[in-house]
Order: sequence, then structure tokens, then C-alpha cells
Amino acid sequence: MKTLTRTALALAGLAMAAGGIAGPAFAQRDPAYAAARAAGQIGEKMDGYIGIVGAGSAELQRIVNDINIKRRAVYSEKAQAANATLEEYAFAAGCQAILKTEPGEKYQAPDGSWQTRGSGPPIRDPRCP
Repeated sequence: MKTLTRTALALAGLAMAAGGIAGPAFAQRDPAYAAARAAGQIGEKMDGYIGIVGAGSAELQRIVNDINIKRRAVYSEKAQAANATLEEYAFAAGCQAILKTEPGEKYQAPDGSWQTRGSGPPIRDPRCP
């Protein structure tokens, strides 16, 4: 991956702060998403998307796919505006999404393993701002 541009990182941070990326805000709209997140069945991935932790049902896969499609559309638009690649922007957004996880929620650590957020900060990729 190319070095992340400061603009991509800044815009990803602003987008997350403003709720512009499909994610935890969906929990208020979709009870199934909220339940899966609370149960640790899904979590934030380093690539900026949601992933299923362990085995998942077809319904859970549908929820994850729906959110990820929406995220990709936002990332694509924002990356173009930031003169960054989709992957750069998505990674920067993933850094911010992991940082915003709450204690008890799942997230992907830099080694690819799923971790449960404790009371301290999450383990993030050293390339994260």
C-alpha cells in the first residue's frame, strides 16, 4: 500500500466524526446490526469494512454486505475528493472506526486476529494516525 496521504487521513477522520461513514450509526436504525455488534458477531476491520467474527448466518452476511456496500460508495466518493486511492481512504477510515469502538466490541488487530475492546485503547496498525 502506498503511504497514506495526509488528506485521506484527515478526511477519513472528519467523515467518521461527522457520522458520514456507514457504521455504528446504523445500530440505531437496524436492531439486527446492533444485536450482532453487541454480541461480538461482527466487528470493525482494519480495511475500513465490517467483518463477521466466526461463523455467521445468511442474514448476518446480508447485513454486513449492505453496510460494506454503503461504506465503499462513501469511501470512493471521499477518496476521489481527497485525491487518494479507495484503499488509502478505506484504511484511514478503518483506523478511525477501530478507534471509535466501545468496550466489549470486536475489532481486527494488525495481526488479523479479532480482539475485544477493553477499557484501554484498541491495538491499531502503526500506520494509523
